[in-house]
Amino acid sequence: MLIQSRPSEAASSVSAGSAHETVYRRLRSQIMHGEVLPGAAMTLRGIGKEFGVSMTPAREAVRRLVAEGALSLSSSGRVSTPELSNDRIEELAALRALLEPELSARALPRAHLALIERLQTINGTIAQMIVKQDAVGYIRSNLEFHRTLYLRAQAPAMLAMAETVWLQMGPTMRSLYGRLRRTEPPQHHRLILAALKAGDEPGLRVAVRADVTQGLRMLAQ
Repeated sequence: MLIQSRPSEAASSVSAGSAHETVYRRLRSQIMHGEVLPGAAMTLRGIGKEFGVSMTPAREAVRRLVAEGALSLSSSGRVSTPELSNDRIEELAALRALLEPELSARALPRAHLALIERLQTINGTIAQMIVKQDAVGYIRSNLEFHRTLYLRAQAPAMLAMAETVWLQMGPTMRSLYGRLRRTEPPQHHRLILAALKAGDEPGLRVAVRADVTQGLRMLAQ
């Protein structure tokens, strides 16, 4: 005989699950887009207070983000964003160099005019973020540029792997932005757009690889 939950218990479980998912997605977005700096310490109580939830959803969200490499958890229970070593930065740059040119190449056959126009619009937003010196807005728009292209690859597992790398790199990308002192959108974006328009797969691979690795390798010097 199955034991059925009382309506109030079921509702509470759904609510807790919903709260956990909300905290996870919002905190994940903050980390990926560089709203949290490398080595920033957090507490479950502080996370719960920020998102208006109890300790349990905060703990579950942190657990998932630790598993994804977006947060680190010390033996004492201290939660923080990781400070990446040069070797780790090189490793993540190498992963981007492998994954993202392949995603772009798979997207190329479906890179119709509407997609190219959308990418040009996003590139315009990136330029606006640079003028405003909005680091978070820049990182968010830059990742949107890449994600919009890669979605056309129809390779969800590969894209998920790329997004995990972006997540682990988020705080470090914020540090990189401060060093680059950009005055215009990344030059390789123009090369990416030109290769898409020309249907040039080798050129597209080269442009994407250069775009996603050049800045990261500056950090490891």
